[in-house]
Amino acid sequence: MLQKILGFNKETMTIKKELMGGLTTFLTMAYILAVNPDILGNTGMDKGAVFTATVISAIAGTLVMAIYAKLPFVLAPSMGLNAFFAFTIVLTMGYSWQFALTAVFLEGVIFILLTITGLRQKIVDSMPLMLKRSISPGIGLFIAFIGLKNAGIVASSDATFVTLGNLHSPSVLLACMGIILSAVLLIRNVTGALLIGILVTTVVGIPLGVTHFTSIVSTPPSIAPVFCQFEWGSILSVDMLICVLTFLFVDMFDTIGTLIGVSNRAGMVDKDGNIPGLKKAFMADAIGTTLGAILGTSTVTTYVESASGVNVGGRSGLTSLTAAVCFALSIFLAPLFLSIPSEATAPVLVLVGVMMMGDISQIDFDDFLVAIPCFVCIAFMPLTYSISDGILMGMITYVLIHVLAGKWKQVNIGSYILAALFILKYAFL
Repeated sequence: MLQKILGFNKETMTIKKELMGGLTTFLTMAYILAVNPDILGNTGMDKGAVFTATVISAIAGTLVMAIYAKLPFVLAPSMGLNAFFAFTIVLTMGYSWQFALTAVFLEGVIFILLTITGLRQKIVDSMPLMLKRSISPGIGLFIAFIGLKNAGIVASSDATFVTLGNLHSPSVLLACMGIILSAVLLIRNVTGALLIGILVTTVVGIPLGVTHFTSIVSTPPSIAPVFCQFEWGSILSVDMLICVLTFLFVDMFDTIGTLIGVSNRAGMVDKDGNIPGLKKAFMADAIGTTLGAILGTSTVTTYVESASGVNVGGRSGLTSLTAAVCFALSIFLAPLFLSIPSEATAPVLVLVGVMMMGDISQIDFDDFLVAIPCFVCIAFMPLTYSISDGILMGMITYVLIHVLAGKWKQVNIGSYILAALFILKYAFL
């Protein structure tokens, strides 16, 4: 039964390792239960409702991965795209969070259609490989910058735009302590390092007056304030198109990178470099995103933290099913997760930013033809406080440099189409 439903092979796998793999992955990524409501709460969304939506969407996406794809990967709202949702679409572009949820929903529906038709892979192929590799580091810098800003470690300055924050402030010192503690736990390979860092920092914040607890266990908060809150009046606008495309590309490349990287680590890639069940894994991602938007949270994607469960032996859908059960139990701990202050979640943003820098080593900075567009993509994300601007400017720069340098034949037609759309966006908006 386990083999038929979850892909468990008793000859090469053990139930103990699968269960430990699921538990390990959950502990490693459980920080999202505190961070996601905190980030989306900046838009005016009800944090309690977002917490419940986060849990349910993680359960739904992971169950599809476990039963349909039969792979040991766990899904939850994306750490990069929740920042794009809150800080770019809502706080920078000025749209409502309902507008952003609509973009996420449309992205999910498009993903389902692209996965069914097989066009998802063709869209991925139209974007230059090096530019794809620059997206994750750019988002990493952007997320780290948000974490440092939320913690007060980085502050605004009239003279230099940004400067070092007040290191005499208890909240800033608390955040610094959290970064160091979480970093040490990660270096020591402690299971659940980020979650432990959050919890310890939160507890230390009580005597400092930063943390304010109400209770630990309660019935799950209602998702009514964010459930099916869509804004259909702007679905034909150019900004909606840009937002949907940004969600689409970042989610797509993040998922592909995660699946390939973790599958390689697990020895699940065949001799031709193909991953069995990849299309089904894409479908889990697409369904999770669509359901997440309906429930009231940002884009759901496969988490790179799944590698932690794979490292302890998780190889089948039983691993992801175990993680889904852990998420289900956590839904009753809403008061605990919602009492965690920004100073405790900021270290996670900084360290996840570090983790997302890995792809930068694969960019050939000796070749200026690709190095310059990649640098533009990476640098523009934190400097413009916008993930989409980084991607759009990187794509435009890539095409223009190739054309002006006489290397236009090296650019595929898909890249030309994307660059043209992005130029039109800046020209008329």
